Amino acid sequence: MEDFVEQVWRLVLRRGPDPDAVERLRRGDVSRSRLVRELVESREFERIELLDDGLARARSERGRRGRPRELKAPAWSDERAIEIPWVLSRYAGESRVLDVGTAHAEQAYVEGLRDLGAPELVTVDLAQPADVIADVRSLPFEDGSFELALCISTLEHIGRDNAVYGVEDAPDDDGQEAALRELRRVLTDAGRLVLSVPTGEHEDHGWHLQRTPLEWIALFEQSGFLVFEDELYLHAGDGWRTATLAEAEGARYDDVAAGAVLVAELRPKRLAERVRLAVRDAWHRDEPRRSTAP
Repeated sequence: MEDFVEQVWRLVLRRGPDPDAVERLRRGDVSRSRLVRELVESREFERIELLDDGLARARSERGRRGRPRELKAPAWSDERAIEIPWVLSRYAGESRVLDVGTAHAEQAYVEGLRDLGAPELVTVDLAQPADVIADVRSLPFEDGSFELALCISTLEHIGRDNAVYGVEDAPDDDGQEAALRELRRVLTDAGRLVLSVPTGEHEDHGWHLQRTPLEWIALFEQSGFLVFEDELYLHAGDGWRTATLAEAEGARYDDVAAGAVLVAELRPKRLAERVRLAVRDAWHRDEPRRSTAP
């Protein structure tokens, strides 16, 4: 009985069983079939299914070099259902890939990273588990070490109070810019940084800083990047959907999830300047214009 419970929990929910699961089965409160039904019909499994679908979408898009936009996700889900397929679909076969903030990442995202098949994938974080334990503001890598860097919902925490993650660090108001400049340093001149950040009204939550969309764009550009592609998503009553700048600017961060997110692909400014702005403009919506670019 214990083996059955362990196996079904690992298969369906990918974690250990609830403490009372064996006793419920032993007492006859539920049958084996009913127990399986409960797990499959749970919101927890629904979320796993949603993220799995996102990984499958990203894999399919990579196969045809797609750049999916206007993604959708149900109202009960958080921003990961948008961020994960958007970011992972934009892997283009780079050999040397860096992921920042892996330790507390969604397990589905970590699985998606491994699924990329990159010849060299390095994960970095201040906490375990990560391949390299380091501060993104001072990375132990040589200039131009990576062709692609990924950073999902991590930048907003840099220089903030990260005690909730078991990391003690002094406050640093310039930490996010320092991190971006360091990521620019370890990327090749033709490299890319694909990231996501919460956005909306300017809000300091202590453990993270939410900036307005144009504040994020200005920070990216003053840190040595230009925005090649970006998209705004809003958590609305009918679910997650793409948003205009005006809609995203009014979003608020609740206790556990963002009200809006900005997803973007950044490229080193020197490269972007060589190709000018013609190519990158093709991937922008009209509203979130670059505030400092020529």
